[in-house]
Amino acid sequence: MSTQHSDDHGHMPKLTKNQALVFGALTSAACPLSAYTILDELRDQGFRAPLQVYRALEKLLEFGIVHRLETQNAFVACKHPSCDTHEQSHDAVAFMICETCGTVAEIADEALASQLQGLAGTANFALDQSVVELRGKCVGCWDT
Repeated sequence: MSTQHSDDHGHMPKLTKNQALVFGALTSAACPLSAYTILDELRDQGFRAPLQVYRALEKLLEFGIVHRLETQNAFVACKHPSCDTHEQSHDAVAFMICETCGTVAEIADEALASQLQGLAGTANFALDQSVVELRGKCVGCWDT
């Protein structure tokens, strides 16, 4: 069974039921979710094993509509309007992670991508993907 998730993304791939449920959990979350947190949230929808979540996440990552935050071993839904293109065009993606409240803001920046490609080229390195994680405080947490 295929389900289409509709939001502000320009082009959404057809999602299976499990992929749509996992994507929905991520898009409604206020902060990044681990695979086990997603599993706990989706038990009432028939999820029983971590493998179900990991398979869905693998495809969502492949589609470029979900990102993995390496430092947190957690996942977020892509917030970039053309998220399905920056994964395939080797654009750099940066995440600003608030260490106080846990919110994550996503930045896709062509200038950053160009700079990172240039640095890699200077070092004779073929860059396939760039993910930058910036940690600090969001404006709402500056005074805390």
